[in-house]
Amino acid sequence: MSDILKKILAVKAQEVAAALSAKSLPAIRAEAEQADTPRDFVGAIRGKIAVGQSAVIAEIKKASPSKGVIRADFRPADIAQSYAQHGAACLSVLTDEQFFQGNAEYLKQARAACELPVLRKDFMVSEYQIYQARAMGADAILLIASALTLNQMKAFEKLANQMGMAVLVEVHDGAELDVALNLKTPLIGINNRNLRTFEVTLQTTLDLISRIPADRIVVTESGIFTADDVKLMRNHQVHTFLVGEAFMRADEPGEELAKVFVSAG
Repeated sequence: MSDILKKILAVKAQEVAAALSAKSLPAIRAEAEQADTPRDFVGAIRGKIAVGQSAVIAEIKKASPSKGVIRADFRPADIAQSYAQHGAACLSVLTDEQFFQGNAEYLKQARAACELPVLRKDFMVSEYQIYQARAMGADAILLIASALTLNQMKAFEKLANQMGMAVLVEVHDGAELDVALNLKTPLIGINNRNLRTFEVTLQTTLDLISRIPADRIVVTESGIFTADDVKLMRNHQVHTFLVGEAFMRADEPGEELAKVFVSAG
């Protein structure tokens, strides 16, 4: 585990403790149960793939620990509408405040602005956050294999599924993949960013895809910037992409999405 990940997880534990003192677990559970009906995250991805298109999980992200502020002119609702108009399958919204300058309100604004299913992109360390995700309207959550034990991931997955949410499990290497494949979720995310060096290489996905069963959906994450990157992945039967920075740096994020993915064929 990288030093930055350890730091983030320590902060998450503090955030959960503070949230619990402000709102009890039964209270946040009740909010989750009263939230709008979840949208079909996996179905939206499968629908794009079924008609021969790339399934793009388009990310709404203001900043990152390694790059700082990525998009100063940050309007989540406008970005969500732009993505929806230009063919995104789903949205991913950063809600981590300290390291990514995210916010739960950004997820709410993005989801209200379109009909796309939304992933809460954050660092899950407690069941409290799973209820929190549903309460804010999330249709899916992220589980990071390098941050959790298998038992934790199984428990979080079960809870998310009980509330109608999908799970994207993220891995960085073969050892993490072996653990992640014990989950039921069809969504296996391969993050091409090395957590220790922050270097990005698409070879990470290419090296791991042969080990993933055909009934799973491979989601390649990080490092997708050009139509050639998309073609490389699709030539290897990877059709689902989580992309943030390439779109966030563009004047019109949705138009950049269309430019990269439509030109890739």
